[in-house]
Formats: sequence, C-alpha cells, structure tokens
Amino acid sequence: MLETKLKLLLNFGAVLSQETNLEKLLGVISSQVKTILACDKCYIFLIDPVSKHLSASITRYDDPQPLVIRMPFGKGIAGFAAENSQTIILKDVHGDPRFNSTIDELTNYFSRSVLVTPIKNLTGKIVGVFEAVNKFNDRFTQDDASVLQLISTFVASAIENARIYERLHKNQLETILRLATTAEYRDQEDTALHLRNISEYSRLIAEGMELPQTEIDIVRFSSPLHDIGKVGIPDAILLKPAKLTPEEFEEMKKHTLYGEKILSNTESDLLRAACKIAVSHHEKYNGKGYPRGIGGEEIPLYARIVSVADVFDALCMKRVYKPKWDPAAARRYILNEKGKSFDPKVVEAFDRMFDAILNQQKISRGKNQSIIPGIMEKIRTNSVG
Repeated sequence: MLETKLKLLLNFGAVLSQETNLEKLLGVISSQVKTILACDKCYIFLIDPVSKHLSASITRYDDPQPLVIRMPFGKGIAGFAAENSQTIILKDVHGDPRFNSTIDELTNYFSRSVLVTPIKNLTGKIVGVFEAVNKFNDRFTQDDASVLQLISTFVASAIENARIYERLHKNQLETILRLATTAEYRDQEDTALHLRNISEYSRLIAEGMELPQTEIDIVRFSSPLHDIGKVGIPDAILLKPAKLTPEEFEEMKKHTLYGEKILSNTESDLLRAACKIAVSHHEKYNGKGYPRGIGGEEIPLYARIVSVADVFDALCMKRVYKPKWDPAAARRYILNEKGKSFDPKVVEAFDRMFDAILNQQKISRGKNQSIIPGIMEKIRTNSVG
C-alpha cells in the first residue's frame, strides 16, 4: 500500500510540472487526489487575494458547465480550515454545525465523510483549501491527512506558477489587442466590430476544422493583428474614399510585408502566428495572391483560416467604395472561391459553422465597442493555453 502511494505521489509531481493552465491544473489535481486518497470527490477552494473569498468550480450532475461556488473566508468547514490553518477529519459532516449543504444541494449529492486541509505555499501562506469527500469503504485517517498535507506543498507552488503564467499571458494578449486596435483605427470607423469578427470567425472556423484547442486559441488571439502592417501605408492611400489606382494598390499590398517586419524575430507563439497571418492572409490557394504568390499548403494554415474570415467580414461591411453584402451572398462568394482563393478544407469548415458565424455577427453588431474589454473578459473566464 505504501509503495503504491509513493508511486502515485511521484506521478502526481510529474503531472503538475506539465500543466500551466490553472483551470486544467485544478482538474488534474482533483483527479489525482481522488485516486491517491481513494475518495469520491475532491474540491479545491482558492482564496481570492483581493476579496479573500474562497471559490471552487463544481461540476453538476445535469450540467456540463462548471458552477463557481464562492463563500466568505471563515464560513463552512473549508472556510474554517483556512481561517484557522487547521486540518479537519469528519466521519459525518451532518453532525457538524460548520457544514454548509449548499454544494450538495446544487449538485444533488450527499456528503458524509470529509478531510479538509489548507493548501500552504513554502512560506506558510494559505492559498486555498482541499476538501476530499466520501472516502471509499472507510473514514479518512490521519495518514490520509499527512499525505494531503504533503501534496498541498506541491500544489501551492503549481497554483502560484499557473497564476503567474496566466497573468503574463493575459498581459501579452491585451498588448496584442491594443496594438491591433491602434493599427485598425487608422482606416476604419468600425474597428472594434471588424477585429472582434475576425477573431471570433477564425475561432469558429478552426473549431469546424476540429483543430486542437491550443491551435484554436492561437488563431483566435493572433488574428486581430492581420493588418498591423497598415501603419506603414500613407494616409493618402489608406484613407482614399475611392477605388485605388493600380500604382496605389501596389503600395497597399506592401502592408503584408510591413506586418511581417513588425512581428518577426519573436519567441512568442502568438506573435509568430500573427506574423505568418499578417504576411500571408492575402495569398490565394491557387497561387495568384500576394505578396509572394505562394499557394496550397505553402500558405500557413492560420493565414488560410483568417483569409476566409477576413473576406467574409469585409464583404458584409459597408465601405465608401462599396455597399455591404447580404451574408447569404457573401457565403456564396466564399463557396464559389473554394479551391481558387481559399483552401477547400477551410471553406468546408466555414460552411459547417455558418449558422454559428451568423449568430456571432448578430452578437457583434449589438456590441460595437472596444474589442479589448470584451475579449479580455473571455480571457479571464476561459483560460488560454
């Protein structure tokens, strides 16, 4: 038994070191603790450094979306354990006046035995609380408590590292979005709407292609920089309220190369993707695009996705040189350009996701404001890997 637990603990440490997404990390921790302690559930309450409330994501039996439970510091068994830095073992929680039945009621569950212990970092600061529930075939023991206390030290460090990683990642995303907004404001009044649409349409198309979530996130959050190179285009061309002359159009094409220069030589996965998108989103699948005339799968996948999203959105928006198209007409254009301007697989994904794209279009038009608060809120509530 001891040898088995040692193997589980070693595996636990290895698993923790591989995950930097806080939400996924908490799921991994919960699953590992249930295995190590042989119990039915493990809730992980984190302490909000500002409000001091405890919060945990709880899965309900009838809803795939987790429910976030918040409770004041010091309330409930978990809150008491945090406030008093105390480990608590109870055979029957219903005989304890500190027990709060809210989670059981919301999840249609019945808690009996619990083991609760604070999660402390190396300095002894409490960052959260473990609540292991319903030990299989027995009650929790002091040995279980000792194991959970040992685990808590590893967990606290992993949680703090994940929080640091997420703060850095969010700051990077906000910088990207503000940079994109700065560039787009030079030539469009509806900058926020356009950037939001490019981001969300690209995400939906990537989902339709069943790409891994990490790649979906990358194309979603790097796509707003597709036209960053326009900062290098003269106002006389960029703001011209009429069709460009052939000479002016040749100058306009250079925004792809300017974007590549601005975004090149970076170690950031997002900026590397944005660089490929910026230089290649006007290339065509048949090789007749610009700036380099490459075709097929020579064109980076992210650029092939953004190309469809960008053209569809551009067609559906009014410009001084053209009226806006009906979405159905814009859809027909995209389908007709399958294998010519656009990658057939991307077009097929666009078509599969068209209803969702239309729905996103309606949502965006009802929120024609800065892209930054809206996307940053999504970043806060849905962590980017």
